[in-house]
Amino acid sequence: MNNLGQMKISFSMIFSVILIIAFITFAIYSIAKFLSVTRFATIEDFKDKFQNDVNKIWKSQSYNDIEKYNLPKDINQVCFKDDEYENIYFIPNLYEGEFIKNIDMEKTLSYSNENPKSLCINSINGKVKIRMKKEIYDKNGVTILK
Repeated sequence: MNNLGQMKISFSMIFSVILIIAFITFAIYSIAKFLSVTRFATIEDFKDKFQNDVNKIWKSQSYNDIEKYNLPKDINQVCFKDDEYENIYFIPNLYEGEFIKNIDMEKTLSYSNENPKSLCINSINGKVKIRMKKEIYDKNGVTILK
């Protein structure tokens, strides 16, 4: 019998190759999931810090300054709209918006020319600068400006 050109591969060798492929697939899946969780954690951290800053400014006498926040790099804009369930949202709409308390939406959206009224602030490389203002004795809330 002529066995030229044939290679004998044992069962353990085939099983080892299958295990290596399975481990590499699992590693790629795990890394992708971890990165996804990290992006969502960054969004939630932004929402918490932004709400805390708005509350702090709302309780102060007056304020007019720019606050800086970190976002995932795939977010292009942070937008504000007058909605009873969600007054802050993100573009592209990959992440869930939030209702932030103590924002004076009437004044915030008075600077908008869009229809329906919304105010969007650009995010550059995962960094967004939001100007917040509160006048002396203003009890309506914090105004967001570009």
